[in-house]
Amino acid sequence: MIRITNIKMPINYSWEDLEKKVIQTLKTSKHSIEEIKLFRRSVDARKKNDIHFNITADVKLKNANIKLPAKSKNISNISEYSYRIPKAGKNIGKTVVVGAGPAGLFAALILARSGLKPILIERGKAVEERIKDVEDFWKSRKLNTESNVQFGEGGAGTFSDGKLNTGTKDIRARQVLIEFANHGAPDEILYNAKPHIGTDKLRDTIKNIRNEIVNLGATVMFSSKLTGIKTKDDKVTAVEVKNGNKTFEIECDSVILAIGHSARDTFESIYKTGIPIEQKAFSVGARIEHLRKNIDKAQYGIMAGNKILGASSYKLNVHLKSGRGVYTFCMCPGGSVVAAASENNRLVTNGMSNFDRDEVNSNSALLVGITPKDFHSEHKLAGMYLQRKLEESAYVKGGENYNAPVQRVEDFLNNEKSSRFGEVLPTYRPGTEFCRMDDILPDYVCASMREALPILNHHLEGFAHNDALLTGVETRSSSPIRILRNDSMQSVKITGLYPCGEGAGYAGGIVSAAVDGIKCAEKIIEKTNE
Repeated sequence: MIRITNIKMPINYSWEDLEKKVIQTLKTSKHSIEEIKLFRRSVDARKKNDIHFNITADVKLKNANIKLPAKSKNISNISEYSYRIPKAGKNIGKTVVVGAGPAGLFAALILARSGLKPILIERGKAVEERIKDVEDFWKSRKLNTESNVQFGEGGAGTFSDGKLNTGTKDIRARQVLIEFANHGAPDEILYNAKPHIGTDKLRDTIKNIRNEIVNLGATVMFSSKLTGIKTKDDKVTAVEVKNGNKTFEIECDSVILAIGHSARDTFESIYKTGIPIEQKAFSVGARIEHLRKNIDKAQYGIMAGNKILGASSYKLNVHLKSGRGVYTFCMCPGGSVVAAASENNRLVTNGMSNFDRDEVNSNSALLVGITPKDFHSEHKLAGMYLQRKLEESAYVKGGENYNAPVQRVEDFLNNEKSSRFGEVLPTYRPGTEFCRMDDILPDYVCASMREALPILNHHLEGFAHNDALLTGVETRSSSPIRILRNDSMQSVKITGLYPCGEGAGYAGGIVSAAVDGIKCAEKIIEKTNE
């Protein structure tokens, strides 16, 4: 296989145009090429008068002995990617996977394909029922604390942009994209530099993954909440599960704990049990909304609105003199801000986009990094308690009815309560209430956001637009704890317990969580061959 990098193509290129470029680059003929595949495609918008695609293509030749052009840094021989799932051995025990987010789903999928039959338990509902509960909350303010934006099949990512870009260099990340595509996600996630599925297409994709897991002989149990982990001689023996009014035990010798970053009652149970955990840094702030057309214009200039380019995204960050980092996170082009509460009388927001990203506003989280020093407590769950405090404050300031606090950026910079909306109208449901973010977020967070906004505006014109809208609060960028594990990916204290994914503090997004789930599954499969 030959890989060609840095292929510059116009936005409206055709496949025939790309084929000609490949032939020209390799100095060969069309008849010598068996197949061309896009490996990566990114938009280069650094020069607004020359916006184009930068493409990496993989080429399979009919004759492997064809000589390549000499001394070309953009041409190389590569091996075709493949991921082989290890086969389970004879030493088969029973594995319970806790949580059906990306980490849990991919762990269960790999285990099932290896020949094992895991039991996957999820405290929330199947995605079809979960959608109804979430919509009901957004319309009528009736929160189901076990079926919401945080809990249920697919995890928190189900109601997001379905963003799949990741910083991990793990080779399993490629397999995660392949699996999503094989289960119904658009093929373009395999080559777009900033792949996304969109919440609408992600829901069916997740259901298809679940169906394969079940068809392979595994068991999936919804509305089944982990309430305890049983051990003997510091080894897992069973899990205690609550389903409705029934509590029962499932005997097992391995537990993949993929509980997600919002399973606070489970965090408390883990802490009381004595399973080693530690405080972890995370970030807090608010969602910031702009008109999509303005963000597109800032990024693409006269090319804004081009259907091929679609809605534009951004990723901004600044390191302040105070030492604080301020950055945008989970950017949702052409999307909406959503009510993401999972606990009564606490309010938290998130962002969500459909695959087409065609709504009026674009939004992202505007976050300030905080560390355990900011918790002012040695308690292992101090970060979680801080999150709760901020969410309770947002709930009260919003009117104690799940209305979200909002403030225009101009008013925020002047520390004044807004009295009107400008050109940006809120997308948050069920409703909003004008508030001062300073009455909700810590002083150091608001001060950092104020200092950062003009700087970020220099990087992206219009980011600090007067009418841009802040919606609070965003507190669940990542888990506030890390459940300690060793090189075998097991708890440093409990053999057979595999802390996994975002909730355990080892991932930061859909892909990295799924990769962590795969790695935990591999370790369990290894044990069956000992």
